[in-house]
Amino acid sequence: MDIFADKVVIVTGGASGIGRALGAALAQRGARVVLADVNAEGVRAAAAALAPRAVVRGAIVDVTDAASVERLVNETAGTHGRLDYMFNNAGIAIMGDARHMTLTDWNRLVDVNLRGVIHGVSAAYPIMIRQGFGHIVNTASLAGITPTPGATGYAATKHAVVGLSLSLRGEAAAYGVRVSVVCPGFIDTPIKDAIHWLSSDRDAMLASMPFRLYPPDACARDTLRGVARNRPIIVVTPVARIGWLLYRIAPRLALRGGQWAVQRSPLLRRPR
Repeated sequence: MDIFADKVVIVTGGASGIGRALGAALAQRGARVVLADVNAEGVRAAAAALAPRAVVRGAIVDVTDAASVERLVNETAGTHGRLDYMFNNAGIAIMGDARHMTLTDWNRLVDVNLRGVIHGVSAAYPIMIRQGFGHIVNTASLAGITPTPGATGYAATKHAVVGLSLSLRGEAAAYGVRVSVVCPGFIDTPIKDAIHWLSSDRDAMLASMPFRLYPPDACARDTLRGVARNRPIIVVTPVARIGWLLYRIAPRLALRGGQWAVQRSPLLRRPR
C-alpha cells in the first residue's frame, strides 16, 4: 500500500509550480490534499483539475498571515481528525545585485520565504506532537545549502529554512514527528516569470543558463521519494546534487567558482 494513501496533507503554494505538482502527485497516490495559495483563481483551478480523481480542495491562504495559516491547519485537522503531512512550499524570489535591494525587498523575502514556513510549522507542529506522528516538509532551495551570489536575500531566507528544519528535526524525533527540507535546483515553474529582477536583464539571464530547467512533475516525484525515505535533506535535480557535493568537498573552490560565474553572467548587469 502506498504510504501516502488516505493521508491528510496540506501544501502551501499549491496554485502552481512545485506546489501544484506535489498536490497532483499526492492526489494520484490516494492522499487527501488541501492546496493552499494566496492566488485565489489559481488554487481553485488547481483543485478543480484534481478533484474528479481525488479528495482535493483549494484554500485561499496568505502564508504571511499567521492567523490565516493556523485556521487552515486547525480546520483541516479538525475535519479529518489528524494531519499527516504539512508541506510549507510557498516562496518568492528576488534576483540581482544586493546593493539594489531595498528594505521592502528584504522584508518581503523574509515574510514569505521564512515567516511563511514558521507560520506553517507553528500551526502544524503542536497538532503533530499531540497526535504522536506527522511529517513537516519545508521547501528551501539549492541556495539554502550553497552560497548563491546574485541572490543574496533569497539565499539568506533559504539558509534559514534549512537551519530551522534540521534543528527542529532533532527535537521533533522525540515526539514521533519527522521533519525534512527540500532543496531543489532550477525547476521550470512560474516563479522564474514572477522573479523580481534587480537591475538585471531577465531574458538574457534565462537564455544564458547552460542546462534545461527540471520539470516540476519530476521534482514532485523526487521530493516524495525523499519524504517516504525520511531524508533530512532532499536535494532535487542532478545539477543541484553536483553543486552541493562540490561545495561540501571544496567550499573555497566552489565559492570562487560562483564568484567567477556570477560576475560574467547577465545577473549583475544593468539592462540597456
